Amino acid sequence: MNHFHTVCSSLHFLGRGRWLCLVLGLVLMAQTLKAQVVVSSGKALIGRVIPSHALHFEVEELISKSGKDEFEIESKGGKIVLRGSSGVAVASALYHYLTEFAHCQITWNGTNLSLPDKLPAVPAKISKATVYNYRYNLNYCTFNYSMSWWDWERWQKEVDWMALHGINMPLAITGEEYTWLEVYKDMGFTENELKDFFSGPAYFGWFWMGNLDGWGGPLPLKWMESHKALQQQIVKRERELGMKPVLPAFTGHVPAAFKNKFPKAQLKATNWTNGFGDTYILDSQDPLFAEIGKKFLDKQTALYGTDHLYSADTFNENEPPTDDPEYLSKLSERIYDGMRQADPDAIWVMQGWLFYSDRKFWKAPQIEALLNAVPDDKMILLDLAAEIEPVWKRTGAFYGKPWIWNMLNNFGGNVNLFGRMEGVASGPAQAWADPDRKRLEGIGLTMEAIEQNPVMYELMMQHTWQTTPIDLDDWLKKYARNRYGKDDPDLVEAWQILRKTVYNGKEIRDGAESIVTGRPTLDSTTVWTRTKLNYAPEDLLPAWDLFIKAANKGAKTDGFSYDLVDVSRQVLANYALAVQKKWVTAFRKKDRIAFKKYSREFIDLISDMDLLLATRKDFLLGPWISDARKWGGNAEEKALYEQNARDLITLWGDANSPLHEYSNRQWSGLLSDFYKVRWQKFFAMLNMALQDGSEPDFKSFEKNISLWEWRWVNEQKSFPVTAKGNSAETAIKLHAKYHQQISRDYKKVIH
Repeated sequence: MNHFHTVCSSLHFLGRGRWLCLVLGLVLMAQTLKAQVVVSSGKALIGRVIPSHALHFEVEELISKSGKDEFEIESKGGKIVLRGSSGVAVASALYHYLTEFAHCQITWNGTNLSLPDKLPAVPAKISKATVYNYRYNLNYCTFNYSMSWWDWERWQKEVDWMALHGINMPLAITGEEYTWLEVYKDMGFTENELKDFFSGPAYFGWFWMGNLDGWGGPLPLKWMESHKALQQQIVKRERELGMKPVLPAFTGHVPAAFKNKFPKAQLKATNWTNGFGDTYILDSQDPLFAEIGKKFLDKQTALYGTDHLYSADTFNENEPPTDDPEYLSKLSERIYDGMRQADPDAIWVMQGWLFYSDRKFWKAPQIEALLNAVPDDKMILLDLAAEIEPVWKRTGAFYGKPWIWNMLNNFGGNVNLFGRMEGVASGPAQAWADPDRKRLEGIGLTMEAIEQNPVMYELMMQHTWQTTPIDLDDWLKKYARNRYGKDDPDLVEAWQILRKTVYNGKEIRDGAESIVTGRPTLDSTTVWTRTKLNYAPEDLLPAWDLFIKAANKGAKTDGFSYDLVDVSRQVLANYALAVQKKWVTAFRKKDRIAFKKYSREFIDLISDMDLLLATRKDFLLGPWISDARKWGGNAEEKALYEQNARDLITLWGDANSPLHEYSNRQWSGLLSDFYKVRWQKFFAMLNMALQDGSEPDFKSFEKNISLWEWRWVNEQKSFPVTAKGNSAETAIKLHAKYHQQISRDYKKVIH
């Protein structure tokens, strides 16, 4: 403050007036407050992440020279000093220290925080700066395929994970339904008029995007109120760490009752074509559109604050009524204008998924018209699946709009080993070096679900602090060292095999599924259970051997246990297709003895997979259902939430849902209680046909099994919520049981 008084005295002497001193004072106060928040949020995060070693760290604010995040790390006075331009930068400094010097790792599926009493010193000051304004995270789908039942404890861990990995722009749509409840109540809608509007908790992503109404409901008021409070906790913590949450905006989706309340409103019925009823979209030309958009943002800001970033996606997997560029331009202009009226500083954040998923419609004139109607500095485009198909390359880098390179990686929350490792290691850096990139201003994660393939997310967020391609040989050695607690050449070799097989990113869009999780069939695939691999299944066996070898040597970190189970699971999941071919061949040859033998082998394989997965909480059905029921305040609510939880990962919709199996999971409990029973019913039908010499009635089976599945969805039953058995011992036993047979069967196919 002495400096402040000196400057003020000089200003008075120069006749500049007291108002300049006041302005200067306010600026200095703001800077001081920001510094305090950076330090306090950084210290609090350290206390949550490594409480036993928090006193070994000092936190200081670092003034950014570029306006983007920067951090420094150095040893000083016996402590590790972390300096950052924000709480996220401080957290990133901590994670850099933990991974580079203490050989630790924090992932969803395995954490190694085995720190020595005396922390390693930093030999010389380290300085890092990012070139990216934005590091984005999350997809509307993530909020359901993974986050449907999260409480504050789980959200707090995720926000910390985001900060440690450099994320500063998270999608934040929890509690949106409460905002809409308040808006429509203010507009005179009754509880009865809205009961068929709000979806159940497992379906919000698609409700928010205007794809469906009411499914999985009616939504209890207690849910809305509890998640309003949860969202307030989430955005408060995110902002403390320097993140700028992206909140939703209005895109026209209104209740069906709207047409009765406002008979002159310009409404269009639209249908997602996935087995759900029509939803209603208010035309952006209708005067009510801007009015409702402003009401929504005003109410949302009062509830959750704002950082002026708003997510709005038009025509998510729904085609516009016309491809006329002028129509699309006017539509876009009006949606943005609705945001601007409520918030003059509004910036529209648009998922670029429609340009990928419906490329036949969205050609250059249509895309350009939609984007150019909004000022360049008022829109940010998410290239949602840039590692699969970089849309920016065929749109002139989104015609000059700021854009973000994102990795999608997972669809539907399916459990499989998969990723485009080479492409992710180099893609963002190549885009940054490309002179045609124009306004590339960020990188991010837009997966449909999380808590699988942790290596891909560690790899992707490494780009936050560098603009050169990642050397995978070097990076994988560090990854294995940090994950397994020691250097093990065998496990490094295993990762090179995984790199060239499951993570090679070739031929298929997303990870292959096991025939085990498909609705029973004689075919090798189903609509959503696609079994085509991007590698020869026998090529994965050497990696399995190396993990088993390490298990026999006593490797036992959390990350090793997870990877051992996951690799073993993938080998067995792949092998199911080979066993299926054996019983299908036997059935078609009408060989009852062989059919009985191989169908039993198939059922035994499912049982063994269930036994293996039961040893890790990551692969249990129980927590998914238990966490859903915990939100219920009474028996009726608990039953509703369990039904939502069961439905999403099986049928997705009703008994006739075309999306059945889209979100299938290889989870213990689900394998034994759902998939295995389903296959047993199928085998009983085939066996009866062999006995009678008749043709099986597949159409009748399909109808009956879908009704059985619907009954399963509506059951109430608890499953284990804690792991059972020893991962290493179980994997070793299954390796001994299956390895020789798998090798033999694959050799038969090859030769």
